[in-house]
Amino acid sequence: MKGYQYLRLLATGLLVVCCLSTQKLIAQRAISIREALSLVQSQQPQLNSFKEQATAAGHNISIARNALIPDVTVAYQAGFATYNNITGMSYPGLILPISGPPSAGNSYEPVPGSALTALLKWNPVTFGQRQASIEKATAQFKLANSYYDEALFRQQYAAIAVYLDAVYLQKLVQSHQANIDRTETGLQQSLVYAKEGLRPGIDTTQFQAALAQAKTDLLLTERQYYAQVTELSRLIGLNDQADKITLSDTLVINKLPYIADTAISVASHPFFLHQQARKVVSEAALKEIERSWRPKLDLWANAYGRGSGVSADGTLHKSDGWSLTRSNYGVGIQVSFPILQFSLVNKQKKQFASLVKADEAQLSQLTLDLQKQQQTAQFNYRQDVLIARQSIIQAQSANDAFTGLKLSYASGLIDFTRLIQGQYDLLKAETGKAGAFLQTWHALLDIAVTNGNLDEFTNKMK
Repeated sequence: MKGYQYLRLLATGLLVVCCLSTQKLIAQRAISIREALSLVQSQQPQLNSFKEQATAAGHNISIARNALIPDVTVAYQAGFATYNNITGMSYPGLILPISGPPSAGNSYEPVPGSALTALLKWNPVTFGQRQASIEKATAQFKLANSYYDEALFRQQYAAIAVYLDAVYLQKLVQSHQANIDRTETGLQQSLVYAKEGLRPGIDTTQFQAALAQAKTDLLLTERQYYAQVTELSRLIGLNDQADKITLSDTLVINKLPYIADTAISVASHPFFLHQQARKVVSEAALKEIERSWRPKLDLWANAYGRGSGVSADGTLHKSDGWSLTRSNYGVGIQVSFPILQFSLVNKQKKQFASLVKADEAQLSQLTLDLQKQQQTAQFNYRQDVLIARQSIIQAQSANDAFTGLKLSYASGLIDFTRLIQGQYDLLKAETGKAGAFLQTWHALLDIAVTNGNLDEFTNKMK
């Protein structure tokens, strides 16, 4: 019976442990580098703002094309005015004014009057001005999209860099925890040796101080890790707290990436495309200025009805003022040309021509900068790989040395100072190896950035 109760208690305990573990896994959200990049694009509010701005810029194209549609305006007005004025009165604006018959004398009696009009204006031919506006709006739309692409590229790069640093700090947390374990083991041994009279009691005190320092180092590193994960959550647009996020791509800190030593053209780089789009906008603005000094053709048509409380012979029929007693219509064409604006237009052309040349110079400088950055990134990567290989040797040697020092300390051949120095050298070698591996991945990221293609980095995560 007691055995049965024991098994029930054991099964219940295992069930509770499994439930708690499952809840902990559910509470934690694992984030990979690829998922982080996707979240940057879909979740970050700032990028969503840039995307909407690009969408708004796209509507300018439709607005420019909409200028081809005729403008038809309908208006009606009614009012009271003196006898002398009502025969020719109209409110300025939409209704084309006409004059009425002259009155025989002054009369200040108020008389009603009304008018109804429909006015059509159309510019079917703009001599290239409308097309220039459309091209400028299209260029501005492409510029807004290139700005979004550049901002997305920068934010995704920042997310990867922060992710790598967080993985590095997570590795440091493990190294500091291992250092604490080694120090606690040494402390327990020193207590035994001191009790047996093999070691002075001061060793125990020194181990206690070293343990306190090791725990302090761990706490400081954990704080840095928390801050780094918090920054990552900001970049990817998550509201989760840092302790609710785990990193799934942690194995990168234990392996070295290898890539071919090649450089690609910068013509597809987001930075290059953005600067090129700026140049196209300047060229479109120059073209719009060049076409501004051209004729303007207006077609118009007007249908007009008018009512007056004063008849042609001067008698008053106030009720007629509310009805349309006279009707008119007309169509016409108007061609205008700003003759004396040639001086202003020439100055504007020179201004925008200089802006185009400035954009061309900026584009050339950016091309040179990206090419040099490619060369530097390739060289740094090769050097970082060599450094990482040396760090492997250093870490292994430090571990072997510490193992020997522990045996020597247990045999009484060395003192505490020599042992703790070897332990410190091991910690330094472990963190140095993690830093060297991290720097190699950062170098690979720099190559991907200078080539304008982050897939070169993420493809190495497989």
